[in-house]
Amino acid sequence: MIYGIMQPYFFPYLGYFSLIRHADRFIFFDTPQYIEHGWVNRNRVLKQDGSTMYVTVPIRKTARETPIRKIEISGTDWTEKIFGQLTAYKKRAPRYKETVAFLREVLPAREGETLSELDIRTTQAVCAYIGLKRSFDVFSKMDLPIDPVNEPDEWALNITKALGGDAYVNPPGGMSFFDPKKYAVDGIDLQFLQSNLPPYVQRIGRFEPGLSVIDAMMFCTPAEILDMTGDYTILRKES
Repeated sequence: MIYGIMQPYFFPYLGYFSLIRHADRFIFFDTPQYIEHGWVNRNRVLKQDGSTMYVTVPIRKTARETPIRKIEISGTDWTEKIFGQLTAYKKRAPRYKETVAFLREVLPAREGETLSELDIRTTQAVCAYIGLKRSFDVFSKMDLPIDPVNEPDEWALNITKALGGDAYVNPPGGMSFFDPKKYAVDGIDLQFLQSNLPPYVQRIGRFEPGLSVIDAMMFCTPAEILDMTGDYTILRKES
């Protein structure tokens, strides 16, 4: 069984959904320390002039060592700000109405919902929208005993090992610090997924890759997005 383990992100880019698609079981890793200026509470979409901007979920101030799962959302008016930003798509995106209707249904945070819970719920909602069916878990709720972790690349190793998995898939950025020898010792196939991010028409005279899945939803049908998530290459790092 192939495991994918990633921090929860706010409406992540298509490559995140490629990881979900490739994995037999996907785990939202919500226990690491929250890092500012990452993708946990924000992502990029297009402005009317074709440049990019962030759509952001505001959070309450917390101690530096606070884990992702304990980050609280600040306020409620941020949802309308996001919908205001997304009007930049209104005149040029063929699926603007459908996308906004979907977001109106899933985006407002539920009472008492944390940032990670919002991220997880909306990511799963996008998967259902595009027809991507997978098994999901949330690490903080698994009560899974794992071996001590001494290096960053051992979290995925020890979780996969504890679950009896025989493969783990990570984004290609992990090739710089993941040690395949550690995985080989336990018979785990260490894979890196390079998403090919096929271009689609954004009506800005060029293609801006790596944006939030919201952008793809504005221009592409659910079936087209599902097809794009399958366009990737699996890489392996030599031991």
